[in-house]
Amino acid sequence: MAILDNIKNIFTGKPEVKNSNMMGYFGVGTEESKQYKYEDLAKEGYLKNAIVYRCVNEISKGASSVPFVLKMGDQIIEEHPLIDLLMRPNPLQSYSEFFNSLYGYVLLSGNAYILKVGSEMGVPKELHQLRPDRIQIKGGGNPMPDRYEYMVNGQIRESYPVDQVNGFSELKHIKLWNPLDDYYGLSPMSAAAVEVDQFNMSSKHNVNLLQNGARPSGAIIFKPQDDAGFAVNLTESQRQQLLTDMNNRFAGSKNAGRPMLLEGDFDWKEMGLSPKDMDFANLKHMSATDIALCFGVPSQLVGVPDSQTYANVAEARLALYEETIIPHLRKVSSDLNEWLVPMFDDRFKIEFDIDSIPALSERVKRTYENVTSAVREGIMTRNEARQQLNLEPIEGADDLYISANLFPISDGEVEKPENPINEEDLEDYDDDETDKAIALLLEEEKALADIDTVPTNSMAEEAARGLQWRKKYNRGGTTVGVARANQLMNKENLSVDTVLRMYSFFSRHEVDKQGQGFSQGEKGYPSAGRIAWALWGGDAGFSWSTKVRNQIQREREGKAEADSLKVGDMVSWDSSGGRARGKITKIARSGKLPVPKTDFTLNATEDNPAALIRVYQGGEPSDVVVGHRFSTLRKVS
Repeated sequence: MAILDNIKNIFTGKPEVKNSNMMGYFGVGTEESKQYKYEDLAKEGYLKNAIVYRCVNEISKGASSVPFVLKMGDQIIEEHPLIDLLMRPNPLQSYSEFFNSLYGYVLLSGNAYILKVGSEMGVPKELHQLRPDRIQIKGGGNPMPDRYEYMVNGQIRESYPVDQVNGFSELKHIKLWNPLDDYYGLSPMSAAAVEVDQFNMSSKHNVNLLQNGARPSGAIIFKPQDDAGFAVNLTESQRQQLLTDMNNRFAGSKNAGRPMLLEGDFDWKEMGLSPKDMDFANLKHMSATDIALCFGVPSQLVGVPDSQTYANVAEARLALYEETIIPHLRKVSSDLNEWLVPMFDDRFKIEFDIDSIPALSERVKRTYENVTSAVREGIMTRNEARQQLNLEPIEGADDLYISANLFPISDGEVEKPENPINEEDLEDYDDDETDKAIALLLEEEKALADIDTVPTNSMAEEAARGLQWRKKYNRGGTTVGVARANQLMNKENLSVDTVLRMYSFFSRHEVDKQGQGFSQGEKGYPSAGRIAWALWGGDAGFSWSTKVRNQIQREREGKAEADSLKVGDMVSWDSSGGRARGKITKIARSGKLPVPKTDFTLNATEDNPAALIRVYQGGEPSDVVVGHRFSTLRKVS
């Protein structure tokens, strides 16, 4: 049966009855919704169509490779039973295997079903998937299902009721939107049914053509005549013998190119169109493009010739993630947060670590640069920028700011200087010292770059031990911890931010060393906490990250005392875009200090003088002058 015919019978299980209304055809609002013919889609599409196979695998493998994080607010939870459950849903499947099949079911049938098993106090011990073709959804005349029935060989094996108040069930149904059915999702293959049939039939035609020696069919014309010149018809036995001889001598690939011997009144007439006229290759390419379109996969990634919608493969893969994979990830995380997370703690939230996708690294960089610029120009608040970066809002970050001055924009009156400072109270800046200031700035940046951030051999060995333990005991650590262990094993030159994250991890989890099973010889050794500790480099990693962190702090910090700064010093301060730098041009130690080209003033005291600072960008002085008190400044050594 062609897949198009199967699509027509998805919900009825029988040939389509013409002129039937949609409600009756799809089962919407009826007592019992019709069964989805998943098996036909899988056989005719996935198993017999190379394009469908490639599209499903591109999406499912890409999505299942994205790690997840468990959060409570902005805090990332490193250890929790929910993490262990998702990392190993059941004894037969890992995280990647489980979600690979989940997305495969969704793409092929439009439906996937997750069953929680071994619940204690509502918390599941395992998660299993049920084949879509074995689930029947029973309804009661409204969009809310009454129950899910698990069928094997036409027999009901299990029934999972649905709470008619909150819609909760032990079986979670993940589905794609279907405009014509209340209960079952709609597969992308439904929209691509004609193209799938067309592709399959073109392939079958080509196979048959090759089996016939790559020649189109034709006719042998036999026009025997008697002695008087009248036509003579073949007897039935003569006709059958002729057909047998032709098949034996000229049909099949082994006889390709074999000359045909025609005697007497025999003649050959070619029938039908040539392969060029039929243009089956081009027809297949068109079908392949349409199939990929329905799945949301750029045709360049499925091998369609001359399909250059995107400039290169990297752009095509970026489009695949942004337009297809990420929406699937967000849908699944939303369903899991609604169904699974409340069984543990509804304060938790499951998120997929989208920023870890290599194909999106350039996009993340551009997003960060754009929001940083928008904050500096007073277009966006810091909380609005944090929202763009998928970060939680923070207190006091809802004001707009002008450029690098970091002065709030308000509708209130601006304070005017009551006692403007005298020129003699200001220390002048000598522009001839610019080169010296730039050299100081570059020296600080070089100092950070010169800090050795390559992991030690002891850290690499401990990380390898942690990975071995995790594989053996199936516990401990998160996807982030595994990624960190691989960095340490490969002795990668870590970024400053990564070193600071390591120090933060060890500082938070040092208390875990007091737990049962952390030390060798204790019951339960190695505990989940001990394995996680090893993944981050163990005691050697803690000591090393502490030392390097202190080096970084010494280069970056050192608060300025009231008498420690002078005109010409390079200083840094916190801004919405990170640490800003500049050179002091004027200092006031009493009274009010006006900020040029603004209506703002700073109160200066002996204990907390005020300074005007020319902002440096990229090591070069800019036209921007800001005002800061000494208490907000750090000297760049």
